[in-house]
Amino acid sequence: MHQLPPLPYEKDGLEPFISVETLEYHYGKHHKTYVDKLNGLIVDTPEEGKSLEELIRTKQGGIFNNAAQVWNHTFYWNCLTPEHGLQPSETLMQAICKDFGSFDDFVSEFSSNAANNFGSGWTWLVKDKEHKLHIINTQNADTPIRQNVYAPLLTCDVWEHAYYIDTRNNRLLYIENFFNVINWHFVEENFEKSFVAS
Repeated sequence: MHQLPPLPYEKDGLEPFISVETLEYHYGKHHKTYVDKLNGLIVDTPEEGKSLEELIRTKQGGIFNNAAQVWNHTFYWNCLTPEHGLQPSETLMQAICKDFGSFDDFVSEFSSNAANNFGSGWTWLVKDKEHKLHIINTQNADTPIRQNVYAPLLTCDVWEHAYYIDTRNNRLLYIENFFNVINWHFVEENFEKSFVAS
């Protein structure tokens, strides 16, 4: 059965940009609920022993939705860090500037995509098999790992439960706060891994 993975930091580690209360609800209630619902759907079935990735790539409906949300949230928590204000490494910065023009242009494009991602979903920095970086939006529980087209490097959760406690309906302020707590070390690990996987 699937477990709620531990957060990679304390619940106050993202303050003042993301509050303890948000972590308690977003991680402790929403993420946990997806885990519990998934386990309830697959218990005593052939899917019980399958990985999240297998379920995401082969199932639909409730099993897909909950498996994808468990995976997406775990990936999201790892995209964040208490080390506020990190910057991409030289290698990653060069790739970003090559594909987006400049780091500021990347931030602007990513922020615009996240702010305008209609309804609930996720905004991703991904890498294709030709090693080019892209920004994509997915809706609801959808995730780039569903199809072997893009390797995810970074994600921003734009479901309202990710930010409503802290910034109410001001998604753009949440996105600005998000950029202060990005774990660029994790993004670079994904960037390097995607070379191997492609």
